[in-house]
Amino acid sequence: MESDQPLDSYSRVVSGVAAELTPKVASLRVPQGRAGVGREAGRGESLGSAVVFTGDGFLLTNAHVVGRAQGGTALFSDGASAAFTVVGADPLSDLAVVRAGGPTPPPAELGEADKLVVGQLVVAVGSPLGLAGSVTAGVVSAVGRSLPTRSGAAARLVEDVIQTDAALNPGNSGGALADAQSRVVGINTAVAGVGLGLAVPVNATTRRIISTLMQHGRVRRAYLGIVSVPAPLPAALRERFERPNGLRVAEVVTGGPADRAGLRAGDLLISAGGRPVQKAQDLQRLMFSEAIGQPLAITVMRNGALVDVIAEPSELVAA
Repeated sequence: MESDQPLDSYSRVVSGVAAELTPKVASLRVPQGRAGVGREAGRGESLGSAVVFTGDGFLLTNAHVVGRAQGGTALFSDGASAAFTVVGADPLSDLAVVRAGGPTPPPAELGEADKLVVGQLVVAVGSPLGLAGSVTAGVVSAVGRSLPTRSGAAARLVEDVIQTDAALNPGNSGGALADAQSRVVGINTAVAGVGLGLAVPVNATTRRIISTLMQHGRVRRAYLGIVSVPAPLPAALRERFERPNGLRVAEVVTGGPADRAGLRAGDLLISAGGRPVQKAQDLQRLMFSEAIGQPLAITVMRNGALVDVIAEPSELVAA
């Protein structure tokens, strides 16, 4: 028997992704940071991971990894290290951008999480328990999960979160979740339980958040002031709009933009800004800075009739 056995196809994929991405994923040491699923490295210090995603030293991580810190140290698998500064953090998406003050490896390629399917192979690269360059593999267990987040009094759901059975441990937060082509499709964000991990997806929405953090250091969001849940459309409307659901308004915040516009509990939202709404995320996608103070046309069904209202979202205040 030959001593050098060839790798099977699964092993070749995982080892290939590991070889490509391990140099591009840093271990972060964050003074005074308080990582949600990170590990205390020493007094007043926490650990997490981050992914190099530009050629000029920008790294992507979780907001809970950097916490309120202004900077820290990034350590790479080749032994190199660089001080970093926090460019911006957005707790409501659990994403943060930091920038290294010294040379970094070539950037990882960002992929598209919306193309993932259940059962697809994914590879997690990070620094669990401070062990830089650790690699685990598994499959996409589910897509379209929601992760509740909070910043002060403001709360939000991170949409389309990826669930995976790739082993994640404290310190993996901020690391890469990659597909078989070494494209980063998610940023590992939480250990939800034994054998269960979650990752913030890399998609059009999060790319927009990342770009905003790089340019402005924070993400401004609009606010309507409603609590809503998916609800089925009546048969006639299902045929007319060619979709099964709308959003039932469960609660209207007194004095908020929706209240001022005349929306009521029990209204069934059909569209907002000319776009169909079937779940809370459909509204969230509209609630970025350009919607603040601007008229937003909303169509609802009320007492069997379609009613049009104009709301003017205000800025979401975190605290």
